[in-house]
Amino acid sequence: MIDSGTPAGTSRIGVSLDVKPHAYDPDAYPELFEGVLARRAVAFVIDLIVIGIPLVLAWVLILIFGFLTLGVGWLLFWLMSPATVIWPLFYYGLTLGSTASATIGMRAMELELRTWYGAPAYVLLGAVRAVIFWVSVSVLTPFVLLVGLLDARKRLLHDMLTGTVVINGPVRSAALRTRRRY
Repeated sequence: MIDSGTPAGTSRIGVSLDVKPHAYDPDAYPELFEGVLARRAVAFVIDLIVIGIPLVLAWVLILIFGFLTLGVGWLLFWLMSPATVIWPLFYYGLTLGSTASATIGMRAMELELRTWYGAPAYVLLGAVRAVIFWVSVSVLTPFVLLVGLLDARKRLLHDMLTGTVVINGPVRSAALRTRRRY
C-alpha cells in the first residue's frame, strides 16, 4: 500500500469523511418529539396567516391605488406574482435562520428546527427547506404527512431531504420530562 501522507479520515483535498451522529435520539429523549406533528400543523396555519396578511394588504392597496389613478395603478398587479414567491422565502429564511430557529408559528407552538446533528438552522437552510416543502406538498400531499407518522423522530419528507428535525423547545421539553418522571 502506498502512503499518500494524508491523515486518516481525510482526503487529499482536506475534506473530513467523519459522519456526525444524530443528535436527537427518540428513545433516549422522547420528550423532544411528543406531540410535535399536531403542533406543527397548527404552526403551519399560523405561518400561512402571517405570510398571507401582507400579501392581501398589498393586493388591496394596489386595488385602491388603481381606482385613484383611473386604472393606471393596476399595472402594479404584476408585482404580486413574484411577491408571493419572494416574501415566503424571506419569511422562512429569516425566521428559521434567527436565534430561535423557528418561524412565528413554530415559536407560538414551542417548536424549534435543528439540523440532524444538533446545530441551529441558518438562513439559506430555511429558504431551501421552504422551497422543498412547497414542492413536495404540491406533488405528494398525503404522502408527505404519512412519512411523519412512520418516522420515530416525527420528520416529514422535506425534513429528511434537508437533514433537519423539528423538536419541542427547551421549556416544553423540560415540562414534559418532569411530567414523565411523576
